[in-house]
Amino acid sequence: MSERAELRAMVTGLRLSAALSVAADLGISDGLVGGPRTAADLAADVGADPDTLQRLLHALGTVGVYDERPDGSFGNTRLGEGLRSDVPDSIRPLARTLNSPALWAAWGHLGHSVRTGENAFRATNGVDAWTWRRDHPEENAIFNQNMTVQTTTIAGAVAEAYDFAGMSTVVDVGGGQGSLLEAVLTRHPQLTGTVFDQEHVVATEPAAAGLAPRWAAASGSFFESVPEADALVLKSILHDWPDHRCVEILDVCARSLRPGGAVLVVERLLGRPGFEVDAAFSDLNMLVMPGGRERTEQEYAALFADAGLRLTGVVDTESPMSVLEARAAAG
Repeated sequence: MSERAELRAMVTGLRLSAALSVAADLGISDGLVGGPRTAADLAADVGADPDTLQRLLHALGTVGVYDERPDGSFGNTRLGEGLRSDVPDSIRPLARTLNSPALWAAWGHLGHSVRTGENAFRATNGVDAWTWRRDHPEENAIFNQNMTVQTTTIAGAVAEAYDFAGMSTVVDVGGGQGSLLEAVLTRHPQLTGTVFDQEHVVATEPAAAGLAPRWAAASGSFFESVPEADALVLKSILHDWPDHRCVEILDVCARSLRPGGAVLVVERLLGRPGFEVDAAFSDLNMLVMPGGRERTEQEYAALFADAGLRLTGVVDTESPMSVLEARAAAG
């Protein structure tokens, strides 16, 4: 591919994103589980026009998502399998988040954010992304599904990488459906844990029934209070917020730490070798959507210091995430 062709593909990448999003929303890959089907046969099941569905399938066939066969039918490929709703690490929830007109509008105003420093989502939609999702339950449900899948993909690596020795209690702050907490409790049987999040988000019981005796749920705002524990885990929380709001969250956490406890911030780190692209474009997503940012290790250390904490260690995992450990500052 020439440099110009490569650049052209980058520029027009939104077309592919849109096509994948529609395929995911329609559930096309689920509809092809039983084997290849024609667009005419599939259309009624997924609620689409046969002709335009054919065009969508053909386009995605050219990039290897579906297999277009000589008889005019289409089947799943290994890529297309990833859009099924019933496979581990499914990409379908992520793709479906792109069906939100509010999200498309916000990304269309990235230039506004770059020029002014303002959050594009709020500037475009009049409210922040959290308020929008609360007022749009269908979009909120898809977002929560995506967060659960995204957490599940890294939870085992985080639980394996950090040593919880000497700790007996852990709180998954902003933990949603509790996927990370489940992985931590499974890997470290000496721990009991609580998943903490807003009432309309937080899970009320673990997916694994065997963890129920060591599992609890609590709801509230992490800007006000969080349950006390030896370890407070914040996975993909601080990157959603500007610096001053992060310090507020960390200050609340610092007050809830038991003696000798640690705040564990699980985030992408800017500049981490091998993950530069992932972190850089996640940083732009934070700018456009919630109004936060990805940060370097040094920038997190500064946030900790402003909240009366000190960075005591960084543990890289086998996933894109790192675990930053902070404890109460001396004196």
